[in-house]
Amino acid sequence: MSDTNDNPAPSRPRKKRKSYALLILAAGMLAFGVAAGTLYYVLRPTTLRIAVGPAGSEDQKLIQLMAQTFAREGSPVRLLPITTEGAQQSIALFAAGKTDLAVARGDLNLPADAESVAILRKNVIVLWSAPGLPAKGRKQSAPKVKTLDALPGHRVGVIGRTEANVKLLRVILKESGIDPEKVTVSQFATNQTAEMARDPSLDAFMAVGPLKSKITVDAIAATAAARGEPKFLPIDVADAIAKKNPIYESEEIPGSIFNSSPPRPEDKVDTLSVNHLIIAPKSLSDTAVAAFARQLFTNRQQLAREMPSASQIEKPDTDKDAALPAHAGAAAYIDGNERTFLEKYTDYIWFLILIISGLGSVGAWFRHYWNRDERELYVSHRDNLLDLVSKVRQAETPEELAMMQGTADRLLREALDCYDDGAIEESDLSVIRLALEQFHHAIADRRVVLAAGGTVDAPRMRALQT
Repeated sequence: MSDTNDNPAPSRPRKKRKSYALLILAAGMLAFGVAAGTLYYVLRPTTLRIAVGPAGSEDQKLIQLMAQTFAREGSPVRLLPITTEGAQQSIALFAAGKTDLAVARGDLNLPADAESVAILRKNVIVLWSAPGLPAKGRKQSAPKVKTLDALPGHRVGVIGRTEANVKLLRVILKESGIDPEKVTVSQFATNQTAEMARDPSLDAFMAVGPLKSKITVDAIAATAAARGEPKFLPIDVADAIAKKNPIYESEEIPGSIFNSSPPRPEDKVDTLSVNHLIIAPKSLSDTAVAAFARQLFTNRQQLAREMPSASQIEKPDTDKDAALPAHAGAAAYIDGNERTFLEKYTDYIWFLILIISGLGSVGAWFRHYWNRDERELYVSHRDNLLDLVSKVRQAETPEELAMMQGTADRLLREALDCYDDGAIEESDLSVIRLALEQFHHAIADRRVVLAAGGTVDAPRMRALQT
């Protein structure tokens, strides 16, 4: 009797199939996690730090209102206000990279990489004089200073503790042909306008702020009440100053803007203005700045309903030769040149496609490498099946044929498992199918031979089959 188990078929590692499935599951979970993380990163709100001060100022209140409005509406850009002692500290934090945005006046010493995002307001220079404090029993005198040329030898009260206002006054005096050293300056806090109006050493006054600023209006009213009707001093060289230093702009103060009865001023007055800005470094993301600018100007009217000063917010000059250029992101929004999603991320999308393609190739190689044992197992099964064909013709009993039939069934089942796992292709199954057909023919032939007592030759056997 021949031994049907001379070349037993190697057993397929069942645990490997389970491990492969777990690996695929882990890879899928990893891909999902990466996709979810990427989506979260892309869609999460961008938080921009903004330095503003001092605490309690109109600027600080306005920025705080912006932050609250953006957060309430779930805007893609959020603001994180950093309250400072004033514009100088805000600029220092900006220059040190400790804040993304800052609120500052355009004529301060801004860093070289500072660019404008929005104009919060125009600060208009208002210069006026008033009669001296009235003495008992005397008729109120006329103002000592009626033009800028008469300022030498007199003292000017400047509202605001910042040096920027004093520096600005000196620029005006110098361009007007007046020696700044011959004009004395006294500075007063914004809450000291009444005290300033009663200071007998002062003959003229200066305020820098929005045209309808309550501080300016109250200061003019205080001097009028304490001294008599003010005389507004025009800056005749406003155009020349603006041309020499574009950070300033030539403006006109309309008649009756500060009071209608009596009119203050009686007629329009030439003056200068300087912008109060939100600035950003040139390196700040164009996308983030464009989104912030869009939110700001979209919500401007809503902000103005809660805080009227927000109505003064304006778009910056996007001309390339502007004194303080607009940030590229803000300019793109204002000029309508914002790139679409595909324009922004086309390079990234193609790069992602290349990565996915590469990962697919790597995955295919890894899959082939992972299934190398199963491919070897398939080859072994194929060879064993062909060996069984030759052994069938040597079988001496029907039991041996039955055992061989069971072995062939097992080989087929494991070959199909290899196909299900992707270790072999459909063409490989065709080879197995041909081998099985030869095996079944051999089985049938041998059964006929054994039934005839082992004496039937091959031609006779085939004739019996037919």
